Amino acid sequence: MKNKGKVIGAGLLIGIAAVILVYQGNPANMGFCIACFIRDTAGAVGIHRADTVQYIRPEIIGLILGAFILAFLRKEFQPKGGSSPMTRFVLGFFVMIGALMFLGCPLRMVLRIGGGDWNAILGLVGFVIGIVIGVVFLKQGYSLRRTYTLPMIEGLALPITQVILLVLVMAAPAFIFFSESGPGSMRAPIFLTLIVGLVVGMAAQYTRLCMAGGIRDVLLFKDWTLLAGFIAIFVGALVLNMIFGFFHPGFAEQPVAHTDGLWNMIGMVSVGFGSVLLGGCPMRQLILAGEGNTDSAITVVGLFVGGAFAHNFGLASSPKGPTANGQIAVIIGIIVMAVIAVMNTKKSAT
Repeated sequence: MKNKGKVIGAGLLIGIAAVILVYQGNPANMGFCIACFIRDTAGAVGIHRADTVQYIRPEIIGLILGAFILAFLRKEFQPKGGSSPMTRFVLGFFVMIGALMFLGCPLRMVLRIGGGDWNAILGLVGFVIGIVIGVVFLKQGYSLRRTYTLPMIEGLALPITQVILLVLVMAAPAFIFFSESGPGSMRAPIFLTLIVGLVVGMAAQYTRLCMAGGIRDVLLFKDWTLLAGFIAIFVGALVLNMIFGFFHPGFAEQPVAHTDGLWNMIGMVSVGFGSVLLGGCPMRQLILAGEGNTDSAITVVGLFVGGAFAHNFGLASSPKGPTANGQIAVIIGIIVMAVIAVMNTKKSAT
């Protein structure tokens, strides 16, 4: 019960912090979005050229560095890896494709519901369906093998990269692209977003918050601890949205969202399925990477490449709806995830 209280407290903190970031300039219903912000960062360094979604997001930097700092202080920074890294890269890639079909990660899904965007409820249904599919494979023995202890520099690579990105976003050199319109141009002050990212990263590292893990634990162990944290995120966001006048219930004209319910759902099926196969949702992958897990760092690279690929090849949705290319890519992604799940379940069962 004591641990659940800490998780709920962290969830309330994250929900409130997300709405404060919106109040200070971040896109509506997007105080935090792991998928969108990694995609924005990819654009800022020129990996894609969609000029409305380019900005090095300090929130992502803060999440990773916050997790790193607290893990180091708690002696939980443990460089390790070697658990099917290329498989994890592919899963991260297709999780991002599904997230950009829906236009948000699991964290933004909860924040969208807290802002009154009912399209995200359909996304939640799909997310749960994807997790249920993944849990079926877990029960049959799915595994991506063991990890191995690695040299310190391996675990430090991603945190060091974040420090470099922090220097770049503050210096704003000419070779870095920052959006002048669209969601990428909507941003809270750098120091505020960095500080909030650090705090949220520490809170998530301390409590092990994970949306996919929360639903998985309920299905496997009847343990509501982690899921209670995301319920608290919803409550914190809902209350503050109402106070600030940001709560606008309905399906139509929601910020950075579309109303195609079927593809909102299918996109999040792939995110839920892939998150279970990876052992955590996109936010959890950032936190694990900050703790020195290079497999999660490879997953983050997969998310990064997936975000760039989605915009370079017209796979990402827009407020007008999903694209045909995106629909095909999401279906391919779910098939690839199923193949990975089957192959690794068979191997672990022999």
